[in-house]
Amino acid sequence: MRAVVWHGIGDIRLDEVPEPTVQHPEDAIVRITRSAICGTDLHFVRGTMAPMQEGTILGHEAVGVVTEVGDAVRGFSAGDRVVINSTISCGACRYCRMGKTAQCDVANPNGPQAGTSFFGGPESTGPVDGLQAEYVRVPYARNTMHPLPDTVSDEQAILLSDIFPTGWFGAELAGVTRGDVVVVFGAGIVGQFAAASAYKLGAARVIVVDGEETRLAAALAQHCEVVDYNREDPVQAIMDLTNGIGADAVIDAVGVDAERPKQGPAAVSDEQAQQFDAEVQQVAPDASPDGFGEQQQWKPGDGPSQVAQWAVASVAKYGRIGIIGVYGPTAERYPIGQAMNKNLTIRMGNCDHHSVTPPLIDLVASGQFDPTALITEHEPIGSAIEAYEAFDRREPGWVKVELETSK
Repeated sequence: MRAVVWHGIGDIRLDEVPEPTVQHPEDAIVRITRSAICGTDLHFVRGTMAPMQEGTILGHEAVGVVTEVGDAVRGFSAGDRVVINSTISCGACRYCRMGKTAQCDVANPNGPQAGTSFFGGPESTGPVDGLQAEYVRVPYARNTMHPLPDTVSDEQAILLSDIFPTGWFGAELAGVTRGDVVVVFGAGIVGQFAAASAYKLGAARVIVVDGEETRLAAALAQHCEVVDYNREDPVQAIMDLTNGIGADAVIDAVGVDAERPKQGPAAVSDEQAQQFDAEVQQVAPDASPDGFGEQQQWKPGDGPSQVAQWAVASVAKYGRIGIIGVYGPTAERYPIGQAMNKNLTIRMGNCDHHSVTPPLIDLVASGQFDPTALITEHEPIGSAIEAYEAFDRREPGWVKVELETSK
């Protein structure tokens, strides 16, 4: 079968690999009909989330049809149409029983203190082969898949595998409630769904900050107020929009690959640039700071703590910050002193997909929310590498890439 395989920093390939088989009684095999490329996948190729294991299949979003189940799998059978959670969970441990499935004690082969296990990630998460393939083995299938009703299409369901739940989780982490002014940093696909989720949870206003015009246009289409950090100082703009108070809640949907402003009033000083360059070296010591080739492919973000700094500066005193943008273990800089002096509440982490996703499936199935407008690119798996490259370059209009993986 064909799969997108990680071979090194800046080196991914569409390979022919063996089809997966049941290795454990709780496994299922799923024929993938839709997968997707996520910004998180780019971290692994750029080297900002490491170390990776060569030969790992990438991807953590998929919809498909069950073809085989292990002897211990109950509740699913061959022929079932399913959406696969990005994170893997056993369904029986203490954390799973509390609904905190991202911290399952059992799923991660590295042990209960290793943290989240998810598809297609670095060594610390398993590794478990990912979902950008034609078939996949799903560990702990009873808790890592959800059945899909006929009223939810594959195109809708692919956004329920990770992106919509993660955006919703970000709004929950930030404690969004009725009447809030919410700021979302990042107008990529996770930021778009964080904004939509904030509105669903009762936010009165949502302000979205990014530096790419077509992504800001997508946020504007959701009736968000938009701030271009290459034209305005985002902190000052937020203060101006909130009578000098700041936001009630901030969602960081960017993470470690943040870009610093290149122009405008927020452009960084030479001293700040040197600090950011040092951060990049710490976060991604094996990456190429300038990328690969003339197009600077796989270039890590040049402002790893930029959004963290903006978030703390732009939220109101006693405000709340939810972090769903990915930061790896080597990202150690955070304005903790400023946050403490403002009595902030900061929550972060990987989405508890198994407990967050079911109500969102119902929301889509009932017709109350259609997420498909935010899918901007539809590509066959045969064009996956070219799609990765375009997405990595942040080409205008490329917000979310769906991969059609069925033969």
